[in-house]
Amino acid sequence: MTAGTAGPAAREASASWQALGTGVQVIVTDAGQLTAARGMLEADLAAVDLACSRFRPDSEIVTLDRAMGAAAAGPVTVSPLLAEAIAVALRAAWLTDGDVDPTVGAAMNAVGYDRDFSLVQRDGPAVRLTVRTIPGWRQVDFDERARLLRVPPGVRLDLGATAKAWAADRSAARIAAALGCGVLVSLGGDIAVSGQPPAGGWRIRVQDVSGRPEDPPAGPSAVVAIHGGGLATSSTAARRWRRGGDVLHHILDPRTGLPAAPVWRTVSVAAASCTDANIASTAAIIKGHAAPAWLTGLGLPARLVDEAGRVRTIGGWPAETAGGTP
Repeated sequence: MTAGTAGPAAREASASWQALGTGVQVIVTDAGQLTAARGMLEADLAAVDLACSRFRPDSEIVTLDRAMGAAAAGPVTVSPLLAEAIAVALRAAWLTDGDVDPTVGAAMNAVGYDRDFSLVQRDGPAVRLTVRTIPGWRQVDFDERARLLRVPPGVRLDLGATAKAWAADRSAARIAAALGCGVLVSLGGDIAVSGQPPAGGWRIRVQDVSGRPEDPPAGPSAVVAIHGGGLATSSTAARRWRRGGDVLHHILDPRTGLPAAPVWRTVSVAAASCTDANIASTAAIIKGHAAPAWLTGLGLPARLVDEAGRVRTIGGWPAETAGGTP
């Protein structure tokens, strides 16, 4: 994820740290509320991690995976938090006709993304990459109201495609409501805003590699402003590793179980929520050449960077100058 916020004004305040395997930033328009905002966000992210992480042996989703491993296993009741995360992931699959599919967990493990990315070996021996059938989101039997979940044996859920964006939306709204100020939450560049924005909106740098907005950008970049909703960037450049002669990344095409074809290395989208922006940006990476027409049909402002670094903007995304800013 590849966005950062521009420097806050004097009355704003921000804090940054690491959580959920990525960089976290919270900015508030009332500096006196920063400590409270950080505390709320830290608590929210800890709860999301405990519910949704497929890398923690004590997480709820891993525990459920073990419980549902038997062929005769019946439906399992999940917590309200995990139920919400699963509902978001299934909605993403429905909206994208299966391009963003939460049943890719086993395929993720097969290509080497089987632990927190900070622990993934960046260069390793060759692995046999084969096209595999992904179970598909329609195999998931989920009663959202009763919070009952059942998946077939062997199916491993991976909520990583949507969980961070959903967590950013959820926390930004909660913090703004509780503290009465404008809030920006960035989780690895998936950005949600809530409450009254600063004058001129929240200024955000979008680029291939996350960094401090005040530093010179490395490669193509743009600075945009949003007043509400969210902005998300999906990238095949940020989380890459090598196995033998193959360069792999974490965005899988559910139709093959392999990393999406190298058409776009970065796609950024603005939408009414960070979750919707993230769904669209991730699906665009997977859709490849069809992505611009698909995003245009949705009426979403978007910025796409191809493997050669050429930038294409659609849907009213601000044009860029040679220096990378609008």
